[in-house]
Amino acid sequence: MGRIIITGGSGKVGQYTIPVLLSHGHSILNLDIAPLPPHLSPKVHTLHVDLTDSGQVHSALTSRFQLTSPYHSPLNEIPDAVIHLAGIPRNMIVPDVETFRLNTQAGYNVIEAACRLGVKKIIIASTVCVYGPPYAEAVMEWASFPVDEGVAANPMDTYAISKVCVEETARGFARRFSKAGVDIYVLRLAAVIAPDEYEQYLLHWKEDPAELKAVGWSYTDARDFGQMCHLAVLRDGLGYQVFNATNDEITVETETTEGFLKRNCPEVVFTREMEGREAPLTNWKMKEMLGFQQEHSWQKYFAYT
Repeated sequence: MGRIIITGGSGKVGQYTIPVLLSHGHSILNLDIAPLPPHLSPKVHTLHVDLTDSGQVHSALTSRFQLTSPYHSPLNEIPDAVIHLAGIPRNMIVPDVETFRLNTQAGYNVIEAACRLGVKKIIIASTVCVYGPPYAEAVMEWASFPVDEGVAANPMDTYAISKVCVEETARGFARRFSKAGVDIYVLRLAAVIAPDEYEQYLLHWKEDPAELKAVGWSYTDARDFGQMCHLAVLRDGLGYQVFNATNDEITVETETTEGFLKRNCPEVVFTREMEGREAPLTNWKMKEMLGFQQEHSWQKYFAYT
């Protein structure tokens, strides 16, 4: 399989994405300021990189993947793909101005360097927060259901605004380097759930499903996201694309998604009939264009009883 550079692989999403990619035979180099956990560090080398420094990014993207004595791999070998996960993952970790600076500067540097160096596949982790409701100043209705990639970005919080800026950077560079065969795919994650977090995330919402409204009653399993990245690496020739990187089903106990949403969001319009328990933040495009098949349904790990 391919040689893949991942930025921010030491974070929550990366720690579950890397094992999936390794299982498919990919070679991985992690660019991060934090080390990988002990179960991954023997398998994947981490290069300490400040992604807000464009010089460091350019150098890192031509780095060897392993330290050997002597070196065996070619010098300045270009990776087959870059997966950009690094950044501030939500509001109120650092001041807003730092969230914006770090996310936009790192995103720009990675995209520019990858394009200029001739990397053909760039995958950008973004967020469904760009649609607006998750970090709105007050309760904000979703624009329509299902929420697909055609719904306009409409954020008011700094984190989501920074992600829109990175998405637009990706779109511009994809157009600029289209004749060079560059594909840039943006994957918009919902609330990311790790294997041991299902009860933590869902148990306290059992009695009051309305609490999940701001996240669209949708989620992203961290391991399934790894599978999405693998599929995105394999699928060439799509140019610039945005995908909702969400799981299949609504995260409440209900017979149909459409019936539940009509009861709980009576003012929101539907642009098409929804299928069964389809997630309100639909992954239909991911399934159709990349062939995604969910492996980790929340029902496997948490049951309403």
